[in-house]
Amino acid sequence: MDYTEKKIGQIVAYKGVIVNLTLDTVELPDGTMAFREVIRHPGGVAILAVDDEGYTSIVRQYRYAHDRHLIEIPAGKLEYNEDPLLCAQRELSEETGYSADRWTSLGYLLVSPGGSTEKLYLYLAQGLHRGEAHTDVGEFLDSDRMPFRELYERVLSGEICDGKTMAAVLKAACKTDLLK
Repeated sequence: MDYTEKKIGQIVAYKGVIVNLTLDTVELPDGTMAFREVIRHPGGVAILAVDDEGYTSIVRQYRYAHDRHLIEIPAGKLEYNEDPLLCAQRELSEETGYSADRWTSLGYLLVSPGGSTEKLYLYLAQGLHRGEAHTDVGEFLDSDRMPFRELYERVLSGEICDGKTMAAVLKAACKTDLLK
């Protein structure tokens, strides 16, 4: 059976700096009408950067929405219609100072498919070269290194609960020999 919902109308309820919120009127498969609140987001990238010694680049930053400091992999927001790989290269450089010789796509994840359009592209960056970090204005974080195995174990223990970090680490653990 086809469960596609047909958009009948849309009201922009909020227009923000990064996201917009729309209230969409939809026709359900059985012909009834319903509303869908949708957060319109340009998407983003997250980078699992691993050096030749098996260390990953991590960032520690305060996340206001959860009122806590988190350990995460470097990440950033896409500009509308920006190439995700170019964004990943820029964000890795900005947050850590690293550039990479090899980039491998780890796919993407839909951050919250029930109510957001955000699509987050995941990359594995290897063959790292150190440079100077140059974070955006208003961006405060510490960049550090952690052995991949330790990062993996912290994900499994629940200590690291950031979704993009969890997804990238687990995908890389399954698709590469980083745990050997």
